[in-house]
This record gives sequence, C-alpha cells and structure tokens, in this order.
Amino acid sequence: MPAILAATAAQDPAPVLAQTRTPDGRTILLRLQFKKGLSVEGKSLPQAFLGKGADGSGWVSFEKLSPEGKRWALAALFPEDQWRQDEVRHQVRHPELESVWTMAALFTGHGQNYNRLMAENPDLPEKLREGDIWRIPRSLLSVDLGGPGKGPDRSQPEDELDDEARVAAYRGLLSFGEDAQGKYAAYRMRRGEALYSSVVIRYSDRVDPKGVNDLADRIAKRSGITDVRGIQLGQLIKIPVTFLADPFQPEGSSALAVEREIRAEVRRTVRVEAGPTLKGVRIVLDAGHGGVDPGARANGLWESDFVYDIAMRVRRLLEQQTEAQVSSTLRYPGLGFKSREEILTPSHAADILTTPPFAVDGESPSAVSVNLRWVLANDLFAAFRKAKGDAQKTLFLSFHADSLHPSARGSMIYVPGAALVPSTFALGGAKIVRVAEAKRSGRVAFTGREKLQGEARSRQFSETLLKALRKDRIPVHANRPIRNVIHRGGGKWVPAVIRYSTGATKALIEVANLTNEEDAANLRDPDFRERYAAAVVNAIRAYFRK
Repeated sequence: MPAILAATAAQDPAPVLAQTRTPDGRTILLRLQFKKGLSVEGKSLPQAFLGKGADGSGWVSFEKLSPEGKRWALAALFPEDQWRQDEVRHQVRHPELESVWTMAALFTGHGQNYNRLMAENPDLPEKLREGDIWRIPRSLLSVDLGGPGKGPDRSQPEDELDDEARVAAYRGLLSFGEDAQGKYAAYRMRRGEALYSSVVIRYSDRVDPKGVNDLADRIAKRSGITDVRGIQLGQLIKIPVTFLADPFQPEGSSALAVEREIRAEVRRTVRVEAGPTLKGVRIVLDAGHGGVDPGARANGLWESDFVYDIAMRVRRLLEQQTEAQVSSTLRYPGLGFKSREEILTPSHAADILTTPPFAVDGESPSAVSVNLRWVLANDLFAAFRKAKGDAQKTLFLSFHADSLHPSARGSMIYVPGAALVPSTFALGGAKIVRVAEAKRSGRVAFTGREKLQGEARSRQFSETLLKALRKDRIPVHANRPIRNVIHRGGGKWVPAVIRYSTGATKALIEVANLTNEEDAANLRDPDFRERYAAAVVNAIRAYFRK
C-alpha cells in the first residue's frame, strides 16, 4: 500500500501525495488533486508507462500515461480496488478529492459518463463517502483499461443533422397532452439519456446550473419520478408547456410561428460572396469581460484572459491569411494584441478602444463597458459603409466562456433573436460616457426586415462555424448549439453586444463551459486555443463563399 504523505480536507482540499514503487523498485510519487485528477512523478517513471508523445518531465498527467501505466497508477493509488473480469469494484479512499466525475474520467476515459456511472450505482449518494464501493462495469471501462472504450453515449440519430433538421427531429419526439395540472409535452427517455441534458437543456432555454437543476426537479415531480438517477428506458417525461423553448411550443402558438418565420428567412437568404482572401470584408472582434472583470470562473480558470487569447489568435490569422479589415474592441495594455502560450494569473487592465480609450477599471457601472463594445463596433461599421464598403460584408464576433450545468460540454453560439431586438434604442443616463463614438453611434434603429435578416445571417454563419469546429474535432454543445435567447434568473434576453449590433452578421461564441472539466482542460491548452482560432477563421472564409 502506498504511503500517504499529505492530505487535507479543507474547504479547498490540498492534493494527496502517495509514495509507492514502480515494478523495477524505484520510489515514485502519485498526486491526486481536487477537480484535476491523477498525475505521476515523471522522473522515475518507466518508459513503458509513458504514452505516445509524453516526455516524462515534471508531473505526467493520467491521460498521458500508456495503458500499462494507467492500470499501474490506479492500482497503486487505490490498492483496495477489485479488478474482476466483468467489472471494477472501486473503493472511495479520498472523498474530499474524488468525485463521480473524476471517477468516470479515470476509469471510463470520459467525465461525461458520470450519469451512466451513477445509474449503475443507484443506491449510492452522488456525494462520495469514504469506504463506499462503486461498481464500474466492463462495458464502461476505457479501452486502455480493457473495456470497449466507446466513450460518452452521445450517439443519437440527430447528431449529424444541421441545426434546423436537428430541432425538427427533436420536436418530432414530442407529443402533447393535458392533465389535471395543465398542458404538457410528453417525451420518452432513450438509451443513455439523462433528464438534465436530454430534456431540460434540450427542450428549454435553460443551461445555467441552478436553472437546469430547478427545472429538472420540477419536471421529475410533474412526471411522478422520485429519483432522477433511477429513470428507466422509455420513462414518460411530462414537460410543462410554459417551460418549452420556442421551437417546441404547440402548434398554433405565436412563438412557434415566429420560429418558423425565422427558419424560412434563413432558407431564402443568399450568402454574400467575398472571395478566398475576404477582400472587402469588415470584421470586428470582441473578447468578453477583461480588466477588473474576469468573467465566469470554474476549475481554476477564468473567462477573460482565455477568450482574449483566442480572439487575438483569430486576429493574427486573419491578418496573416486574408485581406479582411480587422479591428478589436478591447486591448490589454501590457500585452497588446499578442497571444500567450501560458496564462497564469488574471490580467487586471483592459481598455475599450474608443476615443479616448475607456479603462475597464470598475470606476463606471459594468453596463458602460458592455454597451461601449457595440457602440465602438457600430461606429467602425458606419465608417466602413461611409467609405463605400458593402454593408452585407460586416461581421461582429464576441468571444466568451460560460459557466453552465456541468453536463453541458462544447461550444454554443448565440444569435440575436429577432423578437427581442428593439426597433430603436439609445444610450442614456449613466450609460453615457464622454467618448466620440458614443455621440456618433449611441443610437440604433432596426426595421422588421433588418431584424429578421440579422438573425438569419447570424444563424447561417453559426452553422458554418459549427461545421468547422466539428471538422477539427473541437467539442460542440449537444442538442441545440445555436440559440437566440438566454434564459436565466426568471428572465430572457439577447446579449447587448449582439442585440444592438448593426453588423450584417453577428454572433456571441461561448467557446467552452468552464464548469465542465474536459472543456476547462481544453481551454487551458494553448494548442486547443490555436486550433479553435483556426477553425473560426476557416468558418469566416467558408461563410463568405456562396
């Protein structure tokens, strides 16, 4: 049994360090970290325990071990575990550091399998207790540990469809009824599905943790379900109609009529041709938050610096590879428009590039920073149009990383829902600051046709971006990755940066879900950020080709 050198159970637990020996007798350390998983001291690690491309320097993450190394590390850290022919019986030793998600990541290869792991252990609480025995069937084990290695069960017939066809297919799975509690949409659970992701996140506009959990509880009670972990294949789920997103509202509803009008507009909208070099295209890039505002936080990451890095990589690639005219709304004074390989601490200074620059320093209400971004972008677009630029060749992209329910993984894209874009809007009161752009471009007006076109073109671009991301194997949010409304805290809205944008095409890109550990690991990786930026540029080039 390895010797435990350090362990704490504080609110933010310190790592557990376990000293053990390799098969050839060398002493080595294993480290189990809160929300980061297992790693092994590399200096004494046998070469056979290193996976392809791992160099053995520093701490080697579990993912970079060879199959032999992974099996050895798990047996060394969890010596009480029983490895049977048909299953592993895992005994919880460090409940303050382990979680169902970590267990799924280590033994099945994917944290996203936590729902399936809980379903295999219905009598155990999600909050781990020391000594509990968790059953991990061979069917869930990763291929490196002798299992089939199928990964998360996300394979549904709708996965390969485009957004419109996918939403239509999801709608086709519903039937409508009414009982003593009112009208509902009925859905029957399919293999591998969970109430949180396959019902709440898919059929409502809720994705934030509290909203998803609250609605899941409500739907479970409505459906007579006492244990959401014990839902069986074919279980009838009753979703109150009032909670359905617009595409799933009953026939004859005004919300469904608006949805179909938008879809029709998308089909009849002809794309604008700009050629392979994007000559004559005006692009404005916006990185969310910044300065004193780090944005969302989870898993040791914060939103602002990481999305700024991606935006700067997109800017560099566009400038190197195209003739598009590119601007940024935000600049970090100590960094400029450069990208970074390593991001260690939050940056505390950022300027919105108005005239004069506006420091995001917390001295003004946060709404000022948010509104100045679209004001600046609109002013740049107005100057472009004044110089005889084609108004249809304007693109605004805002980069973010959200903190959603952990079952949500991958990129989501928000477009300006036409029904929530105002006909007129003008900055006023505390939102006015003394910058030249606010005086020139602080007022917007949209016709009904412009609202429809704004959502239609933005949906077309979003579909193109999703294809580029999938082509490069970058995770995309399951179910409905393109959305035209945010529903949170009892209200729904379109983010201001795209709601008031006069760009012909505009999108708010949620690169990743920081609460999802696999997403967070990707965002931390500079290679992933570069691949993501390249996919965005490829999507822009594809969008401006007929």
